[in-house]
Amino acid sequence: MARPSHPKKEVEDALRHAEGQGWRVEVGSSHRLGGCICPYNDEECRCGEFCITSVWGTPKNPGNHAHAHALRRVVDNCTTHREQREADDDAKE
Repeated sequence: MARPSHPKKEVEDALRHAEGQGWRVEVGSSHRLGGCICPYNDEECRCGEFCITSVWGTPKNPGNHAHAHALRRVVDNCTTHREQREADDDAKE
């Protein structure tokens, strides 16, 4: 079953970005819409098992795009993903 869309377009775009990078979006309930979970089970990961970030249904300031920006930042700064991107960039040169 497909997950429901986030009511804020900016956050929905960030969730699609995460899914495009292999992250899994799990649906929660109430104000915590769910969570984004990193696809890598890596010892270098921030929490030692998986990178996880919460997705809020009613972010504090949805108008300033802060929540969407924070989601993208977590995905883009994933240690393992960043190292793989750098290795791919080096291989292209």
